[in-house]
Amino acid sequence: MPQNEYIELAQKRHGKRLDHDERKRKREARAVHDSSAKAQKLFGLKAKLYNKKRHNEKVQMKKTLKMHDERTNKHKDDEAVPDGAVPAYLIDREGQSRAKVLSNMIKQKRKEKAGKWNVPIPKVAAVAENEVFKQISSGKRQKKGWKRLITKATFVGEGFTRKPAKYERFIRPMAMRYTKAHVTHPELKATFHLPIIGVKKNPSSPMYTQLGVMTKGTVIEVNVSELGLVTTTGKVVWGKYAQISNNPELDGVINAVLLV
Repeated sequence: MPQNEYIELAQKRHGKRLDHDERKRKREARAVHDSSAKAQKLFGLKAKLYNKKRHNEKVQMKKTLKMHDERTNKHKDDEAVPDGAVPAYLIDREGQSRAKVLSNMIKQKRKEKAGKWNVPIPKVAAVAENEVFKQISSGKRQKKGWKRLITKATFVGEGFTRKPAKYERFIRPMAMRYTKAHVTHPELKATFHLPIIGVKKNPSSPMYTQLGVMTKGTVIEVNVSELGLVTTTGKVVWGKYAQISNNPELDGVINAVLLV
């Protein structure tokens, strides 16, 4: 368990207070007033940054609410032509159709079960271990050289905590860690800067997948909540897979194509 998760550890050991849920509800109810009071007190650059953050949150919330409302809304459909004769009082009335929602959730789930995707780059040259790992000799065991420095782009989660230097076998440098990717939607023909959730599969080696090494052809999971993709039931799609289409260690950025 990471070093800073002492609250979760205490809850696992001793459980929660009896009024935990009520206190949490009240804290969340007060949060609105606290943020408002904070916004009124701040000034200068901090105020600008804070107000921008709150504005983005409100815009995102409005988008989500609008998306949920769109399911039940009726839209004009000029193409809907009634069959047969129409009474005079209905001639000027446009046809109506329910809002259509595009969803690939079922297809994606089937692909996940099978472990196969129709990827844009089907064949990728395997990356050898001597390219990815650089041998490092440190401490008393200099002759053995048991440490490895990863030279390719990597991804580590938010709660990642490094092991002590004495026990750390694989070193992932901060400069080579990436948290966002430029993801291109093949149907929309548009590129979005999206956060990375995790590395799904690196075709070169399962060990690279486990370490979060990202090379050309690697399938990663990205957060597409800001794209506004929804399922047929109206739920917002949170994560989708994308395949890396460039060499991140050479370009300094991650470019990927969304697997639709």
